[in-house]
Amino acid sequence: MTEPAPRETVGEPLVVRTPEELRRALAGTGRVALVPTMGALHGGHRSLMRLARSRAETVVVSIFVNPLQFGPNEDLDRYPRDLPGDTLLCAEEGVDVVFAPETGTVYPLPQMVTVDAGSMGERLEGASRPGHFTGVLTVVAKLFNLVRPDLAVFGAKDAQQIALVRRMVADLDLPVEIVGAPTLRDPDGLASSSRNVYLSARERTSALALSRALRAGAEAAPGGAEAVRGAALAVLAEAAEAVPPVRLDYLALVDPATFAEAGADHRGEAVLAVAARVGATRLIDNVSVTL
Repeated sequence: MTEPAPRETVGEPLVVRTPEELRRALAGTGRVALVPTMGALHGGHRSLMRLARSRAETVVVSIFVNPLQFGPNEDLDRYPRDLPGDTLLCAEEGVDVVFAPETGTVYPLPQMVTVDAGSMGERLEGASRPGHFTGVLTVVAKLFNLVRPDLAVFGAKDAQQIALVRRMVADLDLPVEIVGAPTLRDPDGLASSSRNVYLSARERTSALALSRALRAGAEAAPGGAEAVRGAALAVLAEAAEAVPPVRLDYLALVDPATFAEAGADHRGEAVLAVAARVGATRLIDNVSVTL
């Protein structure tokens, strides 16, 4: 997918900061769709907003950089923040409400009770970023309780996150429909991400190896799981010698429901997922394959 063109502005969204303001804004508004974000909005977020608009009368975009999902050596402080620009983009997409709380509003006390992501949260992204998914699920649960949406829209680029949110909703009987939106890609094939702004021109060129590796793996699917892994790894091995190099964190072919590694005899749907660093920037991507 390529970046969608913005639609004509239809009015500024209502920007609210507190749960009280949010409740007043959503009183009697009909079916509500939530698009949870950390801001630094881009074309991928536009596609989520449009899908949300097609499914509900009222669209809420939350903008909150969640400290609970960042590790001690991660980029919380340098994560891009641009509420005025984000609000303008939301206006272009006809968003009704922007919920942009302060950290002290979401976490008025030190967070003692959290949502444990379980064994699935310890794999892949969870292994690379210990505690990350506990932070994600905790803030998503809080947002669901604050907004009380009928449905929530997440991007497929974060496939493990969607799988965990769906499992949380099922396990805790939360009355929210989870909708996954296809990964939006820039014209050069790089998956849209707020972190892409950190890439220099040369780093971006190197980073294109991630989407090339996923395409190679998907094309090898008729040969089975090992063929998929081998084709993708061949592309990434070449990228490791590029300037600047692509430093692989993981490449995995997994069951989409559990994110456990797919065995050689796996049949049906699977997710080929990759994470790597280019320069100082860590990128993730994935593609669905059928074995």
